[in-house]
Amino acid sequence: MERMEHPGVATGDPTGHHHEHDGHHGGEHAGHAGHAGHAGHGDHAAMFRARFWWTLLLAVPVVAFSPMFADLLGYPLPPASGWVSPALGTVIFLWGGAPFLTGAWSEITDRRPGMMLLVALAITVAFAASALTTAGLLMLDFWWELALLVVIMLLGHWLEMRALGQASGALDALAALLPDSAERVVDGEVEQVALSALETGDVVLVRSGGRVPADGVVVDGAAELDESMITGESRAVARGVGDRVVAGTVATDSAIRVRVDRVGEDTALAGIRRLVEQAQNSRSRAQALADRAAALLFWFAAAVAVVTFVVWSLVGTLSEAVERTLTVLVISCPHALGLAIPLVIAISTARAARAGILVKDRLALERMRTVDAVLLDKTGTLTTGRPTVVDTVGAPDTLALAAAVEADSEHPLAKAVVAAATDSAVSAPGPRATGFRSLTGRGVRATVDGAEIAVGGPGLLREAGATPAVDVAEKAAEWSARGSTVLYVLRGDRDGDGDEVVGALALADAVRPESRAAITALRARHVHTVMITGDARPVAEAVGAQVGVDEVRAEVLPQDKDAEVARLQERGLTVAMVGDGVNDAPALARADVGIAIGAGTDVAIESAGVVLASDDPRAVLSVITLSRAGYRKMIQNLWWAAGYNLVSVPLAAGVLAGVGFVLPPAVGAILMSLSTIVVAANAQLLRRVDLTPGG
Repeated sequence: MERMEHPGVATGDPTGHHHEHDGHHGGEHAGHAGHAGHAGHGDHAAMFRARFWWTLLLAVPVVAFSPMFADLLGYPLPPASGWVSPALGTVIFLWGGAPFLTGAWSEITDRRPGMMLLVALAITVAFAASALTTAGLLMLDFWWELALLVVIMLLGHWLEMRALGQASGALDALAALLPDSAERVVDGEVEQVALSALETGDVVLVRSGGRVPADGVVVDGAAELDESMITGESRAVARGVGDRVVAGTVATDSAIRVRVDRVGEDTALAGIRRLVEQAQNSRSRAQALADRAAALLFWFAAAVAVVTFVVWSLVGTLSEAVERTLTVLVISCPHALGLAIPLVIAISTARAARAGILVKDRLALERMRTVDAVLLDKTGTLTTGRPTVVDTVGAPDTLALAAAVEADSEHPLAKAVVAAATDSAVSAPGPRATGFRSLTGRGVRATVDGAEIAVGGPGLLREAGATPAVDVAEKAAEWSARGSTVLYVLRGDRDGDGDEVVGALALADAVRPESRAAITALRARHVHTVMITGDARPVAEAVGAQVGVDEVRAEVLPQDKDAEVARLQERGLTVAMVGDGVNDAPALARADVGIAIGAGTDVAIESAGVVLASDDPRAVLSVITLSRAGYRKMIQNLWWAAGYNLVSVPLAAGVLAGVGFVLPPAVGAILMSLSTIVVAANAQLLRRVDLTPGG
């Protein structure tokens, strides 16, 4: 798979909010668009928190010096105290309400009215009515309600920004995976250096329990590495000389030395961080729906407010008309609607990243819930992509003899034989070979325990003029028919009469242990499964039968894989293509959802919408689970936020005033904040979704 590059510019608002939320930030925060979404949420949370506490402090004397509260509670007001509420109320309006006023201006200039304009209208009406009353032109003392209204609105925005910031904390968590410094080895001496001082080619020492500071290759030592923060896999994996390691992973049991080949923003961890950030900042269909709903709600609320003012002016007093209109504007603020989608996006992408699911495109993740066909590449996806000894026949020591001869060879088949022998060794190590030599194009030969042992394919057999026993020949023919590679083991006759066949080994691309479970679970969800490969049909059919796919497409050239995706789409199926990213780019791009699996250190390719950091195909089910759970939460939040307004706005307008039920503006603000809390709490339930492969 190609190296992780910057995934490109995310579409939509870079803050991760829909447009109405731009107004939160106001004039002084207009620069937020150029910052990472998670940093912006944290900045705004701090700003709204500070304004909330200072405004609350100013609101206490405004309420205390209100003639209405003094009369209600029966305490006298000191002489010349009439200036306190107007003076402090004006400060609250201009300073505490500044984010809403500047946000409203942004919405007006962008011709996209929304939440901030509604809030600004509410506090402006309250301020104007109170100011005119102080000037003796009206009898509407709303200073205390203005103060409480701004306080509650600031509290709601603070809670919202804090919720979004916490959900986006996955980015900070990823950044925290890197150590503060590294131990660089220079001329045999170890020196402590800052991460920024590391360069490609440096060798670093990673002690037991320490974190790898940069991507690279192990050049000395071996250790079990905890890679769960990158792949989502809970168990540690063995890494030795020649193996790649990734920045942020932990050497659990011993020290290793690593030659650095990627630093800073080129590391896999940096790539993951960019993907998470891009996903949290990307727009979605549900987000677009929320945008339209918020805009419609503004016009709905504005129309109801006008009608309310006119009707109450005719049937009641001007004071009642202003109060009812003010309550309508406050309670119709689409605060919950504004939070409904961004919070779900932030939590779901952060939750996914911790499970090793890296979402590049929100639309791809949303489409995953509708997928009814999954096309899986065979090599590297359903199989390991590496040759493995799958069967042996002949003498009991066939595998041990072959491994002894192959021990000094660098060929992938030789490594597979040695690995199989190592795994099967129960007690003492196997025999050792001497005099190793390669027989070009035919095999290898060496001396083991005084006997000449050769290992190779049919060419070696023909050259030696050896004939295998009937059972060996039958097995070899069966393996060849399945597409396996056959290696024969020959022992030289001490009398010089020729070589005899000791036995044979079958090597094939081993099926991942989790593949059958993944296919079974997909079929249980009524998802049509198709395996695609360039291998010969016998090989493909054998693997397909082993994992249980519905359909096998064999002998397909890499450039024709996308045509297979199109063929499934023409049948009316919504297709997810799952590949390891090698030669799969056109198919990944054409599919409704492209999923790159087994990304490891090469985290992403541009054509995939979702990247799985682990190589477990069951993670595809986790993507479906996440897609369905996230979509459910979005729809639930939208129904609650929109439904709440449709019910509460008529109540705020006074439709039940005839039976004595009216909502004061401050109570309306509290109800609006409560609706936001309900939406936020519902989104938090996404954290409980089990995304463990096979879970």
